[in-house]
This record gives sequence, structure tokens and C-alpha cells, in this order.
Amino acid sequence: MKPKILISSCLGFAKCRYNGDIVNFELLEMMKEYIDFIPICPEVEIGLTIPRDSLRIVKNDDEYRLIQPSTKIDFTNEMKAYAEKISKEIKDIDGIILKGRSPSCGIKDVKVYSGISNSAVVEKTKGIFAKEILDKYYYLPTEEEGRLLNLEIREHFFTKLFVLYDYKNIKKENSMKALIDFHSNNKYLYFAYDQTQKNKLGQIVANQNKKPLYELFNEYFEELIKLFSKLPSKKNYINSYLHIFGYFSKDISKNEREFLLDLIEKYRNNQIEKTTIANVLKSYVIKYNIDYLLNQRIFSPFPDGLVSLIDSSIKH
Repeated sequence: MKPKILISSCLGFAKCRYNGDIVNFELLEMMKEYIDFIPICPEVEIGLTIPRDSLRIVKNDDEYRLIQPSTKIDFTNEMKAYAEKISKEIKDIDGIILKGRSPSCGIKDVKVYSGISNSAVVEKTKGIFAKEILDKYYYLPTEEEGRLLNLEIREHFFTKLFVLYDYKNIKKENSMKALIDFHSNNKYLYFAYDQTQKNKLGQIVANQNKKPLYELFNEYFEELIKLFSKLPSKKNYINSYLHIFGYFSKDISKNEREFLLDLIEKYRNNQIEKTTIANVLKSYVIKYNIDYLLNQRIFSPFPDGLVSLIDSSIKH
């Protein structure tokens, strides 16, 4: 079983853009081994042709309308109805990747015009389809294809995707032990994201008020969503790595300590990626057979085959 991602069809699956093109989404082949995709094209699904005249979002009395300027046809209601239809039909998805800046699918920075033609851009918003879907699936990892070329954003997306997917599966076990083990194995990853949220998750697992298991799982999920609501900071990752380092710092030589601390400084100064530090730390965990740390997810938060140094350095 793999996580399932709802994805815009034009991102490597079909020539369905307004001009009949397909987008070369360079991460797609790498992802296919680890993720199942459900491609959709909302504009085609509501009856528009390939190719077709372009659409735009027009603001009219504080309301956003999806208009085709060449025909002046308003497709807003059709697009919202399709979003509602697809959200009912596809219930079991784990993430969403949509075409950036599209008036239908863009998740941010979609141009909003003051009129149908010869008009200025007055603001930016979400695409009409994207807004409806994101309102329903607010808790899922969601990105545009362009932003995923940024290393930091991509690693966060994959981390959230696979942690939530695994959580969905352990929830099916309906076991307190499964929840405890899941929390324990993610402790230092949580630390790298948000220590306050990590502590809240720990309190839920402790269950001092003896709440029923289904309630614990639901509470845990809501706090997990909050933990992954923003990208982790480099400072938090360093703090987490230093905590792990503390388990064996007295067992290694002075030169080894200095080498590892130097790596951390290089990471702090953007000279190396954090995977370098994670690999060195794990080598010591294995060497000293520190059972508690062997399964810590911070070392591999998502499948190693998805690790790529592609980085646009632009977060869009």
C-alpha cells in the first residue's frame, strides 16, 4: 500500500492544459514508485475542450467568479459543483498536488482581475477548485508542482505525507501500544518541528484522564495537524540533533565530537544539508546500539528513494 495523492492531470499525465500542453513535472517519475496518483483536470471535467480559451478569476462585489473572457461564460458554479462531487467520490486520499497559478487549481498567487477583459490585477487568491478542495481537506499535505522544486518545501511535504499516512494505518489497529510506539518513534522529529506541540502529543498519549481510545486517536490527530502546519526551523532541527548527540557524546573521541559539531555549524550556515548530519548521527546510534534511537523517524522521515537535492531555492 502507498499513500494516494490527488494531482492535476496536466502535471505529467495528460496534454490537457488550456493550450493542449503537458507540464514536465520532473519529480513525478521519482515519486511514482512510492506514491499512487489520482489525476484529474477540473476544467476538462466540467466540459471544457482541449485546447480551450483561457479562464480568469474576476472579482465582482467581493465575490470571485471563474470567467472565460472570450465567451464571457461564468463557470464558477460548475467548478464548485465538480469540487463537491470529487470530494464525495474520492474519500481516501493522503495528499494533493495541483497546478500552480491556475485559476482553477492554484493554491496561492492566482491572479484576480477587476473585470472580464482589459482590466488590472487587483489581488491574488486560490483557484476556484483548489479553494473548495482545500477547505474540505485542510489537514492534508497540499502543494503546487513549482513549490515542490524547493528542497525545504519538498522535504516538509514528504514528511507530513508519510507521517500522516502511517498514522492513518496505525489508527486502524485500534491499539494503545501502537499509538505509544508511533509517538515514541517520532519524538525527535516532533522536537525538530515544534517542541510545544510535541509535549501536547505526549500528554495525549499519557492519557492521565483515562479517555477512551477513539477519543485519544482523534485528539492526537488534531494536534499532529497543528505540528505540521508550518515548515520546521533550522534552529529546532539543530536542537533535536544535539539532543541525540548527547546520548553518545561522552563515548566518542574529542576529534569525533569536534567533527560532528563542525557539521552542525556547516548546516547552520547553509553549507551542507541536514541529511549529512542525520546519517552521521545514525551511524553512532548503530555503533553504540542505542535501542531507543534506532527507530527514530528523524533519520528517515520518508522513503530514502524520495531524497533528492533538486532545489530551486525559490519558495514562490
